[in-house]
Amino acid sequence: MDIRILPSNIANLIAAGEVVQRPASVVKELMENAVDAGADQVTVVITDAGRTLIQVIDNGCGMSPDEAVLCFERHATSKIATADDLQDIHTFGFRGEALASIAAVAEVTLKTRREEDAVGCQVEFADSKHLATVETAAPKGCNFAVRNLFYNVPARRKFLKSDNVEFKHIAEEFTRVALTRPDIGFSLIHNGKDIHVLKPAKSLKFRIQDLLGNAAVDKVVDVSAETSIVKVDGYICSPDAARKTVGSQYFFVNGRYFRSPYLHKAVMKAYENLIADGAVPSYFLYLTVDPRSVDVNIHPTKTEIKFEEDSVIFQVIFACVKEALGRHSFGAEIQFDNVPEMPVFGKNYASFRPEPIQPDVSFDPDYNPFETEKPARAGWDAPKDRPDPWGGAPAYRPEPREDYGKLFEDKTVPSTAAIIFQGKYILTPAPDGIMVVNIRRARERILYERFLAAITRNGHVSQSALFPVQVQVGVQNRLLFDEHAQLLSSLGFDISAFGNDTVVVNGVPDGFSCDPGRVETLVQDLLLILSDDHTSLPGMLESSLAEKFARLGASEGTPLTSPFEAQRLIETLFGCENAEYTPNGRKTVVLLDAGELEKKF
Repeated sequence: MDIRILPSNIANLIAAGEVVQRPASVVKELMENAVDAGADQVTVVITDAGRTLIQVIDNGCGMSPDEAVLCFERHATSKIATADDLQDIHTFGFRGEALASIAAVAEVTLKTRREEDAVGCQVEFADSKHLATVETAAPKGCNFAVRNLFYNVPARRKFLKSDNVEFKHIAEEFTRVALTRPDIGFSLIHNGKDIHVLKPAKSLKFRIQDLLGNAAVDKVVDVSAETSIVKVDGYICSPDAARKTVGSQYFFVNGRYFRSPYLHKAVMKAYENLIADGAVPSYFLYLTVDPRSVDVNIHPTKTEIKFEEDSVIFQVIFACVKEALGRHSFGAEIQFDNVPEMPVFGKNYASFRPEPIQPDVSFDPDYNPFETEKPARAGWDAPKDRPDPWGGAPAYRPEPREDYGKLFEDKTVPSTAAIIFQGKYILTPAPDGIMVVNIRRARERILYERFLAAITRNGHVSQSALFPVQVQVGVQNRLLFDEHAQLLSSLGFDISAFGNDTVVVNGVPDGFSCDPGRVETLVQDLLLILSDDHTSLPGMLESSLAEKFARLGASEGTPLTSPFEAQRLIETLFGCENAEYTPNGRKTVVLLDAGELEKKF
């Protein structure tokens, strides 16, 4: 066995595999470095979702020429000097691996200048090698330009997702950093288009509004609690604003974003019995703890951390969220001062209450509207032909028809053919008994085959016209609609982009509700489906998508109102390739034969 020390460029490539997972990782590291450098304005410029260019410009403290070269060395950092410093970390970065890892898998150019320097410098790196250092004119701060990411790791570049997916991850990282520092201005530009232009905000709530839109702050309440272990501040949404989509759930500790399924359960427990099953509330919770009581060095991307008193923090978060929900009311309040007083009747009111007057109703039992001649009444002889009051010909009276009432007999289904029971089932006679059809499951099977055909054949399902409905979904979610525009169009959804964070729903497939409120819910359900990581094999992918859309459509379907609609649903169901089961194997039809019915009596 030969043991050798790896060359620095190979070691950096290995480190890059952990630190630089995709273009969004580069954006995160460079933005955090800019904040650590004391910048109050950070601009992120992206081309081709980061494949071609990732540029981060800040007006921070800048670096000297020697520091500009040294910062690309592995484990070069200005954040810590001794082992004790690891117990008191207040900055984003501290390990000194980010720039070395980025320079190992991309071509990097750094322009930087300190305020006390007359001129700046430009440093170029590629494949972990220092190519050049020259003097150049530059404003105070740093300008990192990362080009051709993964150019020397073709396997990694090959497995990058589409531009919309990669930019969605970039926008997420941008949002997380921007939420940590409302006092700093941030800008995000993609392919020459301004996505976010954020000025320093007066408060966190204004920063949330600027990033995620008015819908994110319309129904939020403040959270505040302080104990000897942790201080909690931030905002949570009202229960009725909870949605099925996951995306606006943020935890921060000492100004650093982190993920915690454990603490997420504390929030969900506080909302217990207040939100629908499957719904997730939005929250922005900022924790402040003693840096020595938290370990942020357990993951290369530093998004997972470990608390010493995690069970105590769980209880504090649960208690303060529960208290905030109880302290605020989102329903309409009853103004008791404005309620009119009911009249008070005396105890003898009933004895003086007047008797109700019954109207005198009279009718002619021999009256028949279809007779050409009316029978003569007492003292009056009805003429056979009523003269025209204007002196014209006598009014025409049609001859009575014996088959009157048969005009619509063939247009409807007899009520005995299909009976709708409790709005959930259809009962109809069968040759050997009674057939029971589950309405929702039948619709699911019908829509599954219809959607599967639309996806595989790129066909169009008929659309229902409705007034356009605008739904604010956020920048990241709007990119999902852009990415799957062709799929949605083939299924019959007419959804177009409106601005950076809003979509307009112009049409939905036949059978879906067009009510504006239901359309907004439909958009949230679509986001849940589209955000799934579809990594199935070809063929399985189409079937999985068709099944999810069919389940959504079956739940959105309008109730059946007539035997004719019920009979038509049965006929459509039995026109399917597999009418007896839903796509996931549940029965759509049950047959009760005569023998089973006989046993009941």
